[in-house]
Amino acid sequence: MKVLLINGSARCEGNTFTALSQVASQLEKHGIETEIMQLGNKPVRGCIACGQCMTRELRRCAFDDDVCNRIVEKFDAIDALIVGSPVYYGQPNGALLAVMQRALFSASAKLENKPVASVAICRRGGATSAFQTMNMMFQMVNMPQVTSQYWNIAYGREPGEASQDAEGMQTMRTLADNMAWLLKKIHAGNNPDYPQREPWQPTHFIR
Repeated sequence: MKVLLINGSARCEGNTFTALSQVASQLEKHGIETEIMQLGNKPVRGCIACGQCMTRELRRCAFDDDVCNRIVEKFDAIDALIVGSPVYYGQPNGALLAVMQRALFSASAKLENKPVASVAICRRGGATSAFQTMNMMFQMVNMPQVTSQYWNIAYGREPGEASQDAEGMQTMRTLADNMAWLLKKIHAGNNPDYPQREPWQPTHFIR
């Protein structure tokens, strides 16, 4: 089993990385492979609603000049996803949201039924609203969300400072324990009995 952890911070070794590393280390104690992928600090595109990812059945974004499709390419080989972000003005990093919106819109079929969790890191406030914002996109694509003993939040400003947040780091380890437990339950049999989905019934209120 493998879990992909996306560091949605432009700082490769900041506090978001510190929190995700705590999760990854605990997952590996359960025998689960992990990979932390950096969003990086290069420009990313926002979705322009061109629909090409659907009409061409690409299952990837039509734009291939940033990190989005590098993330999508990993979806087939993973069993679960964890996305972490610093908090900017009470919201996740805008670049992370732009990339994840495109990735999920174009390739959500690759993630259906795979467990997911969000992690928010902040200096002082806004973590709960950023955490909720990240969770909302995963609720739309049939991904079971993994909980912890508290919201998946840790605090810190200077790089590595989050490691001093004892409860935050414990929350990360508990998240990893819960993720490992769920993955092992899902993979206990060769054919997980996933829910049968009804055909989508889009309802538009303007005719």
